[in-house]
Formats: sequence, C-alpha cells, structure tokens
Amino acid sequence: MAQKDAANGNGATTRPPPTPSPIRFSKFFQANMRILVTGGAGFIGSHLVDKLMENEKNEVIVADNFFTGSKDNLKKWIGHPRFELIRHDVTEPLLVEVDQIYHLACPASPIFYKHNPVKTIKTNVIGTLNMLGLAKRVGARILLTSTSEVYGDPLEHPQTEAYWGNVNPIGVRSCYDEGKRVAETLMFDYHRARIFNTYGPRMNIDDGRVVSNFIAQAIRGEALTVQKPGTQTRSFYEADEWRQHRTH
Repeated sequence: MAQKDAANGNGATTRPPPTPSPIRFSKFFQANMRILVTGGAGFIGSHLVDKLMENEKNEVIVADNFFTGSKDNLKKWIGHPRFELIRHDVTEPLLVEVDQIYHLACPASPIFYKHNPVKTIKTNVIGTLNMLGLAKRVGARILLTSTSEVYGDPLEHPQTEAYWGNVNPIGVRSCYDEGKRVAETLMFDYHRARIFNTYGPRMNIDDGRVVSNFIAQAIRGEALTVQKPGTQTRSFYEADEWRQHRTH
C-alpha cells in the first residue's frame, strides 16, 4: 500500500525511508568471521574461545601443540560445525585463511618455561614472526597477548605503559620475559595486550603461580607462603573479565 507524504513545518514534504531489501538480511550479507586462536587449548585461550563461539557468525580455529594446553578445556566445542582444532606448533609456519588472529601460544607458567627455556623463547620469537607472516599474507588483524613480565622486577609501582621495566636478561625467567619483549617489538606496529596475573576456572593447580599455589596450600591445610622478600605486588585479572575485554 502506498504511503502518503507528510508535510513538515516549512510546507515541504518528507517521504518515509524505504523498507530495506530482505536480501540485506540474507546469509550473503552475514559473512562469517574466521578467527585463529593460537594456544587456544590453554587456560586463558580456552576462555577466549568460549567468548568467540558465543557469536554465531564466528568460525573459530584453534592451533595448539598441547605442551601446556589440554583438549579438556575445549571439549564443549569439539565436533561443533563452527569450530576446528589443529595440533600445531607455532614455531612452524601455518597456512590458513582467517580474518583475525589472537596469538596466545606460549608457556606462561614458571614450571613450564623453566623446564624448557629454549622452547619458550622460540615460541615467543619465531611463533610471533610466523603469525605476523600469516597475518600479512591473508590480510588478517592480529593481537598479541603479552605479559606484565615485560616489566621484570619493576622499580616503580604501579607500572605505567611508559615504564621500560627492570629485566634481568640472564635470569631463570629471562626466556619468557625477554621473549615477550622481543615479541612486542615485532608487533609494535600492530596491537598487543599485556596480561597480568589471570585466575579462574581451568587454571592448572600445580602451575607454580601465586593464586594456584595459595589454593593448593589451602586445600592441603598448609600455611600460605610467598617468595622472599615478601614485598611483591600483583594485579589480578579474572579470566571471564579478561575475555570480555579482549573481544570488544
């Protein structure tokens, strides 16, 4: 049915906006976003996958070598038509067509990166180079998850992003600290996020970090202990809050 034109205060007529074509709302105009999450079987990565999978337009691909990650963290998505799990080490090139890359792959627990420091720094440096190469080839946006460890043992509190840090380049943590600093240098013209001390479900109880240590000691009825000198500060970040922020 035709609609009559309405007159405005100046005597001119205004027409109602045209009804959008139904084609605009068809599947052809709702293209899926293909997203790669490296390290997606890990503690933080799996929470990110949960959030990304909430959007029915997203297709999520997880690449993980399971050095520290676990398939159990992704069991709710295995077999889902919009989800794919690839066993892959990011120190090797990966060829896949994607629109976005979340690069989380790296041992983040002191127990793991002290056990294999060479693998840790290779994952940070070579893995980041490979993901940058992939992003360049396919025109994808990429986000690196870095760490508060880039500040080392800071001499100022709290730390601003302008603070350069106080890192021991030959200490037992240097494979992780310096690896992430190099990764940030490589990513400087892209986008990165420094993750502080994240906690929540799926956290490995024996990964050697302060929250899991406290929980394990409390379960065993032991006194809660901290490393000397006992004056350390930490900024804690709940996993669900992290994934909400990183996907917006």
